[in-house]
Amino acid sequence: MKRRHIHIKSIAAAVLMIAVVVFSACSGAPGAHASGSQTAEEAASAGQPQQDTRSSEPSVLVPEAPGTQVIGADSAVIDISNVSRGYVCAMYTGDGEKVKFQISCGEATYNYDLCAGRQEAFPLNCGDGSYKFSILRNTEGDQYVAVCAGTADVALENEFLPYLYPSQYVDFTPESAAVAQGESLAQGAADDLDVVARVYDYVIDNIAYDGGKANAVANETGYLPDIDETLHTKKGICFDYASLMTAMLRSQRIPTRLVVGYVTTGGEEIYHAWISVYTEGTGWIDNIIYFDGTDWVRMDPTLVASSGQKENYTGEGDQYNAMYYY
Repeated sequence: MKRRHIHIKSIAAAVLMIAVVVFSACSGAPGAHASGSQTAEEAASAGQPQQDTRSSEPSVLVPEAPGTQVIGADSAVIDISNVSRGYVCAMYTGDGEKVKFQISCGEATYNYDLCAGRQEAFPLNCGDGSYKFSILRNTEGDQYVAVCAGTADVALENEFLPYLYPSQYVDFTPESAAVAQGESLAQGAADDLDVVARVYDYVIDNIAYDGGKANAVANETGYLPDIDETLHTKKGICFDYASLMTAMLRSQRIPTRLVVGYVTTGGEEIYHAWISVYTEGTGWIDNIIYFDGTDWVRMDPTLVASSGQKENYTGEGDQYNAMYYY
């Protein structure tokens, strides 16, 4: 079947895919509830049928660590008070330059760098079930020892919550410039797909890929995107693209998940990430855009931006293999 390409605004469902070299690092902690924030209960309608008029007012869910239920004590604390809302918070104030936070659920294990003295939020991306949480301190080489560990049974209030909250990889607040930009782009949008289209167009048209920065951080650990810096400088590496788009979409109440894996492009396999969105009537759409009932087209904005072929949503990406969800 001949593959056709049309403007994104006419698609029936959409997925944004972003190339990324994923690095671990310390990032700013989410703040307390502020103007423009939203409770989990208020977000429970995410993914429900849209009304005739779509509001562009941002709704930012802000992680909290009230300490009502915790694992560990003193220098290592994992706050599990809000597991039903799709996240946990972790904080380490002890000795050791290399500290990791680990989440295990089913057969999946997620490892994050944890910045000493900074509270950070992490998504519970395996849905309902039993989770194990650990704060690990480096002893030597690649050896780590558990400082604290424990388990929790998770029953989410809403399945979309892990993909609506900010987290270490997608760090934004109600005051973030990216939230205001998302609101501006969403004004007058007919529905969520229209918002997705506008965010896609904005990033492709305004954010330039920074090859020099990519080379500079390629062999480093300790990098996480600064979403507002990307918006201000209008350039960044692939991880910056992904975080910026995710923040704008989540703040517009569109469940969005960052998926990390590998993509084969030009005969070479590279570490990669893409963004999937949830739309009413289609559910989670991964890797593809359905646009006319007979054909599917893959869209990869980072590869598209670097190639300069905006209408060629596939860029040069070929085979995608998902590994982790954030």
